[in-house]
Amino acid sequence: MKLLLLVAAIGLAFYLYSSSQARRQAGENMRMGDQFLQENRGKPGIYETDSGLQYEVLHESEGPQPQAGNRVKVHYEGRLLDGTVFDSSYARGEPISFGLNQVIPGWTEGLQLMHQGEKMRLFIPARLGYGERSAGKIPPGSLLIFDVELLGIE
Repeated sequence: MKLLLLVAAIGLAFYLYSSSQARRQAGENMRMGDQFLQENRGKPGIYETDSGLQYEVLHESEGPQPQAGNRVKVHYEGRLLDGTVFDSSYARGEPISFGLNQVIPGWTEGLQLMHQGEKMRLFIPARLGYGERSAGKIPPGSLLIFDVELLGIE
């Protein structure tokens, strides 16, 4: 019984320590992301929505625009603030299709600004991404930078 209590106490201590570290890392990442967005805001060609999403049009198009309920087909590359690529359909050699209501809020908002055939760079603050939690290779509180090419609306 004492051994079981000891194991439970050690497990709880580890959980509390890990949670504390994750919150600290999230806070630091969010601070760096906010600083980047503040500096990025004044650059030519950078637009910002009311939510704080920033974007840059890399290739314009006159095609139709998707709505929140649509499925879209895209090619994309996702990077962290330090340039680390955490996901890329280009690297896999195959675009991906998904519903705009099935992704992070920054993607839902950003892709609705795009026209089919257009390519954009999205600068997604943590609150429109994964917030204070980590996701795969993405640390908690991370600003996300995506180059997205809207290939089709399904």
